[in-house]
Amino acid sequence: MSRLLNLSHKMITTTATARLQMFSNHVNASASSSHTLPSGSKFTLDYKVYYRDPVTGKPGSWFHDVPLGLDKVGRTVSMVVEIPRWSNAKMEITTKLPLNPITQDTKKGKLRFIHNIYPHHGYIHNYGAIPQTWEDTTEVHPDVGGLKGDNDPVDICDLGKSVGKLGDIVKIKVLGSLALIDDGELDWKVIGINVADPMVSKLNDIQDVEKYMPGVLSSTRNWFRDYKIPAGKGANEFAFDGEYRNVQETIKVIEETHESWKKLMQHKVSGKGLPKVINTKVSGTPGFKNSVKQEELGIKPEEDDGAVPREVSEIYYLS
Repeated sequence: MSRLLNLSHKMITTTATARLQMFSNHVNASASSSHTLPSGSKFTLDYKVYYRDPVTGKPGSWFHDVPLGLDKVGRTVSMVVEIPRWSNAKMEITTKLPLNPITQDTKKGKLRFIHNIYPHHGYIHNYGAIPQTWEDTTEVHPDVGGLKGDNDPVDICDLGKSVGKLGDIVKIKVLGSLALIDDGELDWKVIGINVADPMVSKLNDIQDVEKYMPGVLSSTRNWFRDYKIPAGKGANEFAFDGEYRNVQETIKVIEETHESWKKLMQHKVSGKGLPKVINTKVSGTPGFKNSVKQEELGIKPEEDDGAVPREVSEIYYLS
């Protein structure tokens, strides 16, 4: 298990601050998407980003209204970008609010920022969710150690070279997956690449990543293993001894979690803390509404970003 090296002293803040500013300028230069309907100030507790229907301009759900887009022949699927590469704010599609806006995760009432683990800054890849999938928290998975799902959409990483924007909806070529165990729950991490990336034609399965992007898979696994250590937690574990699943196994995971999502939408599962299922596209489901007005959601005008804590720029070294 990795441990932190001289946590209070082994930090480089000057260089990291400059890097953070560079990355911030790069990412925030085009920080909005045509699919987004922001409310409030970024980096504050009340900040929300709703899905905006590109045709009607009305609010919708990232979780339920964005199509899965699974093409089994082309091995592609839709991705909603929650966290652009190199950024630290732990943004996620919330399951607890109507229409499931993207919000910043909190812990003990404070906004969550992911620590920088050398040599990485923030998230190692563009990170997001596969819409219309759900990791069922009510059933155990006997083929994955008898674990239950984490009650969220399936997570997905884009290995492509472009830096995404919060709220981007992109088509991803599926390459494989990693079965993370996070706080005792199954938390799949699908690995893929944006179909617009120049490398996409060379990558058809997980072994191709090692061939054409040597070191990326081990770095990705180590990052997911270690990213909570600076916050005082232990290293994460993996099912299948940390081995990556291939593309066919991963497509099966996507199909199974899509079926779980269908059951959720039809109220065929029961339990505490299940996701909100209000939607504007999945007609015939209990949560369907023709439209939801902005006034009903309490959407506020977009304002200047809140302050980012200085410690977000610090770098942590692990051994």
